[in-house]
Amino acid sequence: MGPLIPLNVIDPSWNNVIALIVGIAFGFILESSGFSSSRKLAGVFYGYDFVVLKVFFTAAITAAVGLYYFEYLGWVDMSFVYINPTYVSSAIVGGVIMGLGFIMGGYCPGTSYCAAAIGKIDAIVFSTAMLVGILIFSEFYPLLESFYNANFIGNITVFETLGMTAGWFLLILIVIALGAFYVTSIIQEKVKKVDYYILLK
Repeated sequence: MGPLIPLNVIDPSWNNVIALIVGIAFGFILESSGFSSSRKLAGVFYGYDFVVLKVFFTAAITAAVGLYYFEYLGWVDMSFVYINPTYVSSAIVGGVIMGLGFIMGGYCPGTSYCAAAIGKIDAIVFSTAMLVGILIFSEFYPLLESFYNANFIGNITVFETLGMTAGWFLLILIVIALGAFYVTSIIQEKVKKVDYYILLK
């Protein structure tokens, strides 16, 4: 039964080694998927490339379904799985800031480091600016602390908030994902046709 490190199945001294291996593997997958390209990443906002949505949606569903069945089979103890606490106000503001940064810079934090690692100048600038932003936030945290911790609603999950079982939520999520894949494919084809028409003119 997992998680393996908290239950001492794997010695805790291996924690950082496993984290390093997982991090390298994650970076390799990002690069292999083309996520070191700001144009590909920004494509989801402009309608010409939805690979980002499809890859992350697929990864999220695979992980969620895997955890659900592993718990059902007794292989994972979900009480050991960490759920991020939810602070509504700071989550909304943080989401807006990250969304604007994603649109303007073409990267999210993880993909910016992936691109910076292969020497892309825009990603290096983006990553450096992000570190500066973190430093500024840290310095002003005492002034922002009350807002940051406002509207705390606990370590909640979406299906619990909606009052349904995890199984039903996963089924609905899969249907939504399939619908999103279909709709985005139509949008992408239409955008490509418009671009081709403009080029012909």
